[in-house]
Amino acid sequence: MEPKTTDAPAAPTPAQPAAPAAPVSTAPLRIDKWLWAARIFKTRSIAAEACEGGHVRVSDQAVKPAKLVRGGDWIEVRREGWSQILEVVGVSDLRGPAAIAQKLYRDHSPPRPVRPEPVALREAGAGRPTKRDRRELDRLKEYLR
Repeated sequence: MEPKTTDAPAAPTPAQPAAPAAPVSTAPLRIDKWLWAARIFKTRSIAAEACEGGHVRVSDQAVKPAKLVRGGDWIEVRREGWSQILEVVGVSDLRGPAAIAQKLYRDHSPPRPVRPEPVALREAGAGRPTKRDRRELDRLKEYLR
């Protein structure tokens, strides 16, 4: 017996749309949550501490973690020796993949400064410095400042 064949075309299968990892909206969101979702800080509590410490500014004003941000705001995050300047493009309260997080902002930061050379190097396997070695290293660092 041969299988039955039909001349009717096969019905197209509906395409499965990929679920967005982090939906982007226009509603305002707390800055600590936005900084976390945009992957500027590893945790939300670190983002809140940075806000409390005065390291985060929105439109040249220091902000608290509860400050609401929306599209079009400019954020400056001060780091060790440089500032990260971001323009908010989208808002998301979910932390998604890095590719999605980078779509939440435009980076207008200057290039990072080059890290200075270490003042003094110890030989590998030399062990822990003695008290005398440590004091000499501290004197050298103070002298070079």
